[in-house]
Amino acid sequence: MSEETKGETSSAAVASSKLTNAQRARIERNQAKAQKLREAKLVAHPYKNIANATASEERPVGQGNAVIKVQGTKYIDSGGGFLLEQPVLPAGDNKVATNEPATAIIEDAIAIPVVYEECLECGDQYADSYLFTNFGYSVCDKCRDNEERHSLITRTEAKAEYLLKDCDFDKREPILRYISRKNPHNVRWGEMKLYLHQQVLQRAMEVWGSAEELTRQHELREDKREVGKARKYNKQMKQLRMEVRSSLFTKKTHAVHEHEFGPDTYNEDDDNYTHSCTTCPYTETYEKM
Repeated sequence: MSEETKGETSSAAVASSKLTNAQRARIERNQAKAQKLREAKLVAHPYKNIANATASEERPVGQGNAVIKVQGTKYIDSGGGFLLEQPVLPAGDNKVATNEPATAIIEDAIAIPVVYEECLECGDQYADSYLFTNFGYSVCDKCRDNEERHSLITRTEAKAEYLLKDCDFDKREPILRYISRKNPHNVRWGEMKLYLHQQVLQRAMEVWGSAEELTRQHELREDKREVGKARKYNKQMKQLRMEVRSSLFTKKTHAVHEHEFGPDTYNEDDDNYTHSCTTCPYTETYEKM
């Protein structure tokens, strides 16, 4: 092995001795150029030593400084073409911040500790579910039944089926929650308000007390509807009879009276004539030309 190493070294030395001064200068220039390109491509980690950078004096941009100050606000150069706003640290924690790295604040994180809800169907605990988020109904996603138990109903159908008013949805506590969806029949119409069918049924029981009372109210309204239909029908038939057979009604039974005058009587004092109707006490006075 030592003989081979000595052979390679001697061959490299011979090759280098054969290079001219111009070739050596070009090699040195290429090496220096490659070194500068590699240094330019290297970017320091944007989150490294954030606290040290805030504690130290600001250096001009372009001298290896990761913190940039723009109009009084400090930003971190991520090296990827955008700037990150530097988290503001309390004034009294400067000593602690120099030793510990700053942590990014995540606004959309789940609050800790997590409050678990108990499912009304299976009894398991869960952190979040579709029905609990949209309607406040404590049922997990595993037990959700969109077809029957946890189906949705529109506001119009709920008012017709359970005889509820707008105040029962919007005023009575607790206010029923709903989700808005586009109307499938026509997108130009207003959005539909979809309620949880189970919650609407519970609200109907609160308003009417029992299912029997709700059924009785339906029957009463049906009877009123039938009475209204009959009254409207009779009114239309009466109008039709008035147009076809006017002799059935007192308003048109009396014909127009025509007077039948008797002989004329001459009044010499007034120089006029008078005649009276033979069927009524009407008397008419007139002059003859």
